[in-house]
Amino acid sequence: MGLIAGIMFQDITTLLLAPNAFKDTIDLFVERYKNKNISVVAGIEARGFIFGPPIALAIGAKFVPLRKPRKLPGEVMSEEYILEYGSDCLEMHIGAVEQGERALVVDDLIATGGTLCAAMKLLERAGAEVVECACLIELPDLKGRERLNGKPLYVLVESH
Repeated sequence: MGLIAGIMFQDITTLLLAPNAFKDTIDLFVERYKNKNISVVAGIEARGFIFGPPIALAIGAKFVPLRKPRKLPGEVMSEEYILEYGSDCLEMHIGAVEQGERALVVDDLIATGGTLCAAMKLLERAGAEVVECACLIELPDLKGRERLNGKPLYVLVESH
């Protein structure tokens, strides 16, 4: 955990250093999503890039990175959002997602839900149906789940 101006960060690096636990974590997500006809796994920069690709490969879906501004080459669409400590923006390649595709959004953690909401808006603007959001950790005290407009959220660990 780190601390920035009163914001506490949960850290996943200990999980990544334990190959069996990391594999078990990916397997839990794969088991949940393998039969849900998902064609897009969208990972949020940066830690969604750790969990998203192995899930996408295992379920036969493409991986679409949702990145911070000016990181993707080519034409992008953007979605700004508010964080506990300011604002930010996610970008996605135009054409990465097609009308009617079923998408899963993956990140390491949900706090206030702003990042996941921006990710869902990007995908929905491109015509995708967001099936669910998947995170390793939820900070339920910050009520991020309530901001997801009823979209299902799957988490492995609640942290208080």
